[in-house]
Amino acid sequence: MLGLGAARLEADMNRLMALLFHQFIWKEKMEKLAHPSTRWLMWDSAQGVLDEQFMQLQQLQDESSPNFVSEVISIYFRESEKLLKNVRSLLSALHLIRTFVANWRVMFLSHRADRECTDYRKIGIHLNQLMGSSSSVGAKRVRTVCLAFRAASEHRSWSGCLRSLEVLEHEYCYLKTKLHELFQMEQQRVMAAGARHHPLLS
Repeated sequence: MLGLGAARLEADMNRLMALLFHQFIWKEKMEKLAHPSTRWLMWDSAQGVLDEQFMQLQQLQDESSPNFVSEVISIYFRESEKLLKNVRSLLSALHLIRTFVANWRVMFLSHRADRECTDYRKIGIHLNQLMGSSSSVGAKRVRTVCLAFRAASEHRSWSGCLRSLEVLEHEYCYLKTKLHELFQMEQQRVMAAGARHHPLLS
């Protein structure tokens, strides 16, 4: 009888421990689902704006660096603006060359080819930099557009580059808007918890 009682007690304890463990895991999952940033990220992942790299970036943030993600994203946007400005300037220069040489076709054909080759190569360099930084922050859609843009520059397609720039600027603005929404929700969560938080994006 004593042996059976001990076995039954051990079985009951095991069931109780399993139940408590299950409740703990379930509670942890529900808390994550209730977190505004997690809800937004889960929804956004379906939209393809961000990928798992952004989630990994979030995991690097802790109490010692509460603004880590927003600082990284701010640097990303600041550097991306410079790269986009350079790409716009190069495409404008290519347009001027095309227009000018059209009127002086024979005399400047060789010069046009050399200049276009150089400018398209520069565009490709800027796009590679933008792809790298976009990958590091998880900006999936921006990186995808950069790939198509780079292909157009490699084929020296001015019209293709122009269309790609329009799409890239649209995706870039969309990303910025969505990240603003995410950081605003995160800021509200932190303020509700009574903690101080610096402004996230200028």
